[in-house]
Amino acid sequence: MPSINLELLRQGNRRALAKAITLVESKLDKHRSESQQVLEDILPDTGKSIRIGISGIPGVGKSTFIEAFGKHLIDQGKKVAVLAVDPSSPLRGGSILGDKTRMEELSREDNAFIRPSPSEGALGGVAQKTRETMLLCEAAGYDVILVETVGVGQSEYEVAAMVDFFLVLMIPNAGDELQGIKRGIMELADALVINKADGESINLAQRTKSHYQNAFHLIKHGSFWNPRVETCSALQKERIGDIWEMICDYQKAALENDAFFEKRALQNSEWLNKLIHEMLEMRLNQNPQVQSKMPGLQKAVEDNTTTPYNAAKQIVDLL
Repeated sequence: MPSINLELLRQGNRRALAKAITLVESKLDKHRSESQQVLEDILPDTGKSIRIGISGIPGVGKSTFIEAFGKHLIDQGKKVAVLAVDPSSPLRGGSILGDKTRMEELSREDNAFIRPSPSEGALGGVAQKTRETMLLCEAAGYDVILVETVGVGQSEYEVAAMVDFFLVLMIPNAGDELQGIKRGIMELADALVINKADGESINLAQRTKSHYQNAFHLIKHGSFWNPRVETCSALQKERIGDIWEMICDYQKAALENDAFFEKRALQNSEWLNKLIHEMLEMRLNQNPQVQSKMPGLQKAVEDNTTTPYNAAKQIVDLL
């Protein structure tokens, strides 16, 4: 793989950016160390964007929303990067290249960059690649990074742990939908946005909004920001500007309360701990002594002849 021209990357050259991301996504050890060197070199050029996570169940209109939102931001003079986190197989309607066809207008914009993340990956998995891609996009001068999660579940928590603002898209459906949303997602969300608030659904969207506002009152967020509930129509491009204004309000309040960079520092620290655990587990699994001793200890635990604690201690003591 050819070496990365960092000067071109910093100038926002798309080819240099795409090459750097391909390097970061490579599983070869040689490329892994090279990509980490690139990331070290560009660290001073990172951190100037706002990172926004966007989630929601399939059918909520994420692609339409991201396209309308991205185009609104570009009209405001911003450079926008869209990264899709797909924890599922790309063969099952996941992200691979599908995003570019789903966001045709946005992908034609000079100031937009759309990139799906590979679903599999060694250490750190998909979250690792997305975090590192985010830094490369920042170094290339992108002001707003949108991280889209495909599907519902673990990917929400992974994305919420790497962004400044976490937005959950909903559809107008007052009663049942409220039952369906997990309390955990409510606790993660900085805002719920009810999409498809147009035509006959306008009144239903307003009722849904009231339900979610009441639900938020029951959850103690205990910070400088009270999560908001907004409505919009991505298809009609209505109230998209209001969503951006709300995110700007959040950023302003976070900066005034010294919470913005504090949150990023905490995210980095938690990510460090996670990587240490993963690296240790990998070392353990590759250790020949562990490989030979493990089956016997597993059998002893299953047969109830030793405690899981003592078995685990024997394994760790081998290190």
